[in-house]
Amino acid sequence: MIQQSLTILLVEDNPAVIALTRETINDGGLSIRLNAARDGVEAVDLLKAARDGRGDLPSLIILDLNLPLKDGREVLEDIKADPELRKIPVVVFTTSNTPEDVADVYGRYANSFVTKPVDLEHYAATVKSISDYWFNTVTLPA
Repeated sequence: MIQQSLTILLVEDNPAVIALTRETINDGGLSIRLNAARDGVEAVDLLKAARDGRGDLPSLIILDLNLPLKDGREVLEDIKADPELRKIPVVVFTTSNTPEDVADVYGRYANSFVTKPVDLEHYAATVKSISDYWFNTVTLPA
């Protein structure tokens, strides 16, 4: 499906993090719609429905690793195994910073790995830098 607007699918189980991310995106100056999936199964279901014409595919996926029902690694594998979904950039955004996790998600074809800052100011700045990079610097596929 052709993108009509900039959309982020945030895959995150913490409602406070979803709210903070939404607020940061809304304050960022770009017209970006943020959709959220609260677990890995919901994320994959939303993506497959959009792929099949029942919704818009996101421009970017921001994916936590530690999710209920299906973890972020499994979600990443599902995305990158699908010829249409694999074109969507996936930013793994997680509390981890272990070299093993970094190597693992890049081995599963993540487009970037960002460690979530623990304080609100740095969190907001990091989310803004992610959206600035993916929507102002790089060229995304249609």
